[in-house]
Amino acid sequence: MTTDRPYDIVLFGATGFTGALTAEYLAAHADPGTRWALAGRNQAKLAAVRDRAAAIDPACADLPLLHADTSDPSSVEEMARSAKVVITTVGPYVQYGEPLVAACARAGTDYVDLTGEPTFVDRMYLKYHDEAVRSGARIIHACGFDSIPHDLGAYFTVKQLPEGVPLHVEGFLRVHGDASGGTIASAVGIFADMTGMMRAERERRRAEGRPEGRKVRISRRPAPKARVGGGWTLPLPTIDPQIVTRSAAALDRYGPDFSYGHYLAVKRLPTAAGMAVGSGALLALAQLPPTRSLLLRLRAPGEGPSAERRARNWFSVKFVGEGGGKRVVTEVAGGDPGYGETAKMLAQSALCLVHDDLPKTSGQVTTAAAMGDALIARLTAAGIAFRVIG
Repeated sequence: MTTDRPYDIVLFGATGFTGALTAEYLAAHADPGTRWALAGRNQAKLAAVRDRAAAIDPACADLPLLHADTSDPSSVEEMARSAKVVITTVGPYVQYGEPLVAACARAGTDYVDLTGEPTFVDRMYLKYHDEAVRSGARIIHACGFDSIPHDLGAYFTVKQLPEGVPLHVEGFLRVHGDASGGTIASAVGIFADMTGMMRAERERRRAEGRPEGRKVRISRRPAPKARVGGGWTLPLPTIDPQIVTRSAAALDRYGPDFSYGHYLAVKRLPTAAGMAVGSGALLALAQLPPTRSLLLRLRAPGEGPSAERRARNWFSVKFVGEGGGKRVVTEVAGGDPGYGETAKMLAQSALCLVHDDLPKTSGQVTTAAAMGDALIARLTAAGIAFRVIG
């Protein structure tokens, strides 16, 4: 990958709600000497974000402001060529994300986003993985709450278990937080195009194949009660299991036969029943244009809760890992999942790619495969807990 570039990191979409939080995080916590810039369509709004960053670190008053617009491919290409890593918060990614993935794959530029959209991730693999392998670019999706706690948490759990034996891991998520406007838009888009999602998944499976001599799969077995902390569970139809199993396929440390189960844990059975009904209603409403439009107006992309409300939010993912006669329980836990911790995870992923000694990878890769122990160390130092609890 080319290293003689003016910026280590360019943050694209800095004027959005999560983008601005990511800019503030970089202002406060970027490694010394990190050269970074803000990018987006509106220079006045970018300047306002720069002022917020400068209030944290006066040196940020000189942050460069770059013009980049997904409807202008030349501006996106120029941005990609200027950086070692591009962070993007511009979603829904299935609608706006492809030009930047394409540009980074061509330019040999590392890329991180916070998408939770399976269709987008699979289509980008099919179209740009091989080109990124040739250029040396690392294309890393799902570097926020989707899917770092689950991907790195499963990786952390596996490392507590014996090597060279079949392993089974289950993750149980408890969460208190708010869905962002971008997350709502992405979820509605996923539910509205389930057929397209399944088609992209099938095409990727055919193209990608399976790890030679090993088995890796998502466990579909029911878990009506949480195996740690009590309560009830629901299957959690997010992108996280796909990310976890792709890490397992890439890394022999997950053993010759690895399976992963993914669940939402709630304390009370009526809550679980209500959430199941609500998910079904959301799926139904997303199918029709009028009701889909109503859902998208619940919270516009770029909007988010107050700092006081975010401070009350939290998440915990407890993992039960078994294999080789050993059982271990681990936990990944932190604060506000949808905004504060997502901005932290996204920024630290980019800083890890720039500054840390990492395994040699390229193409579309996962956080565990590309950054693993180094990113866990960064996130632990930044206040996200990775611990063995049983």
